[in-house]
Amino acid sequence: LVGQFEHAIKQLEELTGKKFDEKKFEEACARANRTASAWLKSCNYMSYKPSPLSGFDLFNHMADIVAARCDEEAALGFELLAQEFEQSIKDGTSTWEYPEEHRILFEGIPCWPGLRPLFEPLKDNGVNVTAVVYAPAFGFKYNNVREMAAAYCKAPCSVCIETGVEWRETMAKENGISGALVNYNRSCKPWSGAMPEIERRWKEDLGIPVVHFDGDQADERNFSTEQYNTRVQGLVEIMNERKAERVAKGEEVYTNFENTKETDWSKPTLK
Repeated sequence: LVGQFEHAIKQLEELTGKKFDEKKFEEACARANRTASAWLKSCNYMSYKPSPLSGFDLFNHMADIVAARCDEEAALGFELLAQEFEQSIKDGTSTWEYPEEHRILFEGIPCWPGLRPLFEPLKDNGVNVTAVVYAPAFGFKYNNVREMAAAYCKAPCSVCIETGVEWRETMAKENGISGALVNYNRSCKPWSGAMPEIERRWKEDLGIPVVHFDGDQADERNFSTEQYNTRVQGLVEIMNERKAERVAKGEEVYTNFENTKETDWSKPTLK
């Protein structure tokens, strides 16, 4: 991989007539690392219960971490975002303005042309997305070409299934989810190809209900609102049944934003 990056640098030098500037690259890395640190900090606030945000907020903010990570404005923006979430924890507020009846993991790249159809049935059923894989996947940090190559070897669709399962299951436990929703994204086969096996592992290891739907990150024709709504409703019904069982056994006492004084905001629920 290092050789591929070095070859790309030579090609760019020939195309642009400019020599690669190591100092400028290091400066860009420093800004990108600052951006990544603030972005990952913002993502981690989903582990609080109730959460001060929805995973859909991260989807809406992702363009900057993907395309502008080397800009100082992006770093500053995400630092302000993290401060906003921190203040929300202190104030007992959230961008998620609905009852947090359930917390789920959203797996895969969102259907960008259809974020609203993805969000609304979850909102209507009090289902907050408090764990997402795609957003923190862009929190790369590196200081040179070799470290950059190593960082991109750790992307979610670059690692083996065992590592991918471990990463996701750790996030699920830390963020207190009780179900998972998986997008079988037709435009990213490397990401979606392993999903059936990963789903099986979740059901076995975490004991949570998992449903999937057919979608596409770019082509809205591959997304069916009716199918998606049906799958979400099925997931909600299973989570409602399991939650009722836990409450009956005294294993769960739900706290929402109407009585936040009973909530311990000093640490994430499962940390």
